Amino acid sequence: MPRNKESNQKVKDERKEQILSVALMLFATKGLAATRITDISAKTDISQGLIYHYFSSKEEIFVSLIRSAMNKMNEAARNLERLPIPAKEKIILAATELLKGIVKNESTSQYYFLITQAALSDAIPLEAKEIIKSQNDVKYEIITRIFQEGQKDGVVKDHDAREMTTFFFTTINGLALNKAIYGKKFKMPDKNIFLNMFLK
Repeated sequence: MPRNKESNQKVKDERKEQILSVALMLFATKGLAATRITDISAKTDISQGLIYHYFSSKEEIFVSLIRSAMNKMNEAARNLERLPIPAKEKIILAATELLKGIVKNESTSQYYFLITQAALSDAIPLEAKEIIKSQNDVKYEIITRIFQEGQKDGVVKDHDAREMTTFFFTTINGLALNKAIYGKKFKMPDKNIFLNMFLK
């Protein structure tokens, strides 16, 4: 009996992930307003009724995607800060993983696109805006602390750490949006150009 429950739960989790994955792609390419549950149903081969079993509306799907994206980003930043390695290595690791994610995972640039859309548009659920407003600073604060630690070690440039953090995430966001726009034509610039903005 437990095995059946586990099997059923696995199927449910997989369906939910499928819905979220397709919705992410549609929201990123068509926008929330132009995307319909019927579009998600057609792309997933999951009936509209079954989609409504998992999510009450396309807005709930949108909010779920924003919440997941912010949670993953902030958890990754917390894990980075906890690593028992010098600040310089943390900065190199963060840059390497973020840039690799943009190139390797189609969904990464779509998430950045979605968050930008949610932050700028008035036509998205208020809950999504609130999630961004309450959680966006977490990763900024962490990277700022890592830059400050690197400045004490003499390996990070002597600019305002918070301002460098703004440059750090603005550059990552811009590259992700570039990938979303240009797709396979996108070519990631040399990582060292990016790192030289911050490291001595």
